[in-house]
Amino acid sequence: MPHDVSLISTIAAAFGLAIILGYLASRLRMPPLVGYLVAGIVIGPGTPGFVADIQLAGQLAEIGVMLLMFGVGLHFSLHDLLAVRRIAVPGAIVQIAVATALGVAISMSWGWSFGGALVFGLALSVASTVVLLRALEARGVLESINGRIAVGWLIVEDLVMVLVLVLLPAVAGLLGGKLPGGEVQPDTSLWWTVGITLAKVVAFMVLMLVVGRRLFPKILWLVARSGSRELFTLCVLAAAVGVAYGSAKLFDVSFALGAFFAGMMLRESEFSHRAAEESLPLRDAFSVLFFVSVGMLFNPAVLIEEPLRVVVVAGIIIIGKTLAAIALVLAFRYPLNTALTVGASLAQIGEFSFILAGMGVALGLLPLEGQSLILAGALISIALNSFIFTAIEPVQRFIRARSPLARKLEMRDDPLAALPMTVEEHYLSGQVVLVGYGRVGRRIAAALTTAGVPFVVAEQNREIVEKLRSQNIPAVSGDAADPVVLVQAHIARAGILVVATPDTFGVRKMVETARTLNPGIEIILRTHSDEEAAMLEREELGKVFMGEHELALGMSEHVLKRMGISADGIRQ
Repeated sequence: MPHDVSLISTIAAAFGLAIILGYLASRLRMPPLVGYLVAGIVIGPGTPGFVADIQLAGQLAEIGVMLLMFGVGLHFSLHDLLAVRRIAVPGAIVQIAVATALGVAISMSWGWSFGGALVFGLALSVASTVVLLRALEARGVLESINGRIAVGWLIVEDLVMVLVLVLLPAVAGLLGGKLPGGEVQPDTSLWWTVGITLAKVVAFMVLMLVVGRRLFPKILWLVARSGSRELFTLCVLAAAVGVAYGSAKLFDVSFALGAFFAGMMLRESEFSHRAAEESLPLRDAFSVLFFVSVGMLFNPAVLIEEPLRVVVVAGIIIIGKTLAAIALVLAFRYPLNTALTVGASLAQIGEFSFILAGMGVALGLLPLEGQSLILAGALISIALNSFIFTAIEPVQRFIRARSPLARKLEMRDDPLAALPMTVEEHYLSGQVVLVGYGRVGRRIAAALTTAGVPFVVAEQNREIVEKLRSQNIPAVSGDAADPVVLVQAHIARAGILVVATPDTFGVRKMVETARTLNPGIEIILRTHSDEEAAMLEREELGKVFMGEHELALGMSEHVLKRMGISADGIRQ
């Protein structure tokens, strides 16, 4: 052909093979992303036949990461991030230290230098936010407390890795590698680099939180007033990609972090839900390219040449990091379900690992074998991650049924696990037990407070429980799927159980416990899809309310009442 079509051929081959292999993976009851990874291996340089442009694929994958992180920002407000800071910040830092130590120890036993071992350990310590988001969204738990803790944890990891990527070239000479460009840096270069890096990150965050928080919603509102769908979509994409690129060039933060903050700022707009819907198709398309590009980097020969080392690396990622995270979450006195969810979230590595491995090789720190092992570990852990998430509920039932120690770890000496002795008697008889204190739960609580109806809150977020108690609102900390939590909320004497969490896992256990202890209790459930609503109603678990349906009914009732027409039969 008279002109270069490498971009077109790369996209055509990636999408074509991804749909075929993704469909086959789905038919084999495997997650479609396994097919996407295999598609990348097929068109990558490690296998014979057509080889796609790996550099172009990597750039397309970066756009996918930007759009996915932008979508997270649209759903994850600054308030949500601060709400989980007490567990996400120390948990992520300690988990990175543990995983890095494991990686350093095993790689130095292979005869690697300390510098290469450090890069290797750091690469194994950070999980992929892209993979996590796909897993949480597929299960409808992205906005649950478990999802928020997991996402907050990974955001802290991303911030740490941003600092590592900026500092690594400055300390490469001290670690036995080569300085970029071969120049000799003065002794003050390390501290100067640290100071400049911190200043840039702080400047970026302040700019986004102070200026962006006010400017972006206004721009989106002005564009929405034009009535043009194309302009609105263009504005959303320009915000996601433009801010990501600008933040990387001006402040040296990652594309992913810049896009995430752009989404957080646009969340302040009343059009945030529409922005999320408009960007969804492109997010899905480019996320496929991300997984394909990961597969292209993988050399299958490493599975034959170094099978034992591949198994060890996969074990550190899937078992070592997971157990460390579970222990940390339980140490913070969060429920077992939260610990298992966070552990499953970290049982993989992704985009930052690839970037760090590439930089380590370029600086002469990490051997090429190390990069291949990191990619092998990423491929294996990403492929298995969906199965690990699926195993959370049965593993949780198994552990709770057979391990008194696990139950004690969740509840031992925890002042938030039981109601204070000072709670008045009228809160403990005929009260409403409200499970979940998110956006829906807060509105229900406000209505109950206005009407003078006593209620007790059961919430997994310990910070929320502490705040409620400071406001003299009875609340207990824990997973309401655990019978002990509902017992502490005095479910046996309650009038109504209201489950206001978007996470439907454990609902059956809650209902079973409530009806066993209080056969006459009324149960009200929340869901977010027609399929779940139909399933819950078929099983007669309680009265089910679904967001869009109930919103439409409420608006219809209001319109009819304003028109002077009775709305008594509208819900029949």
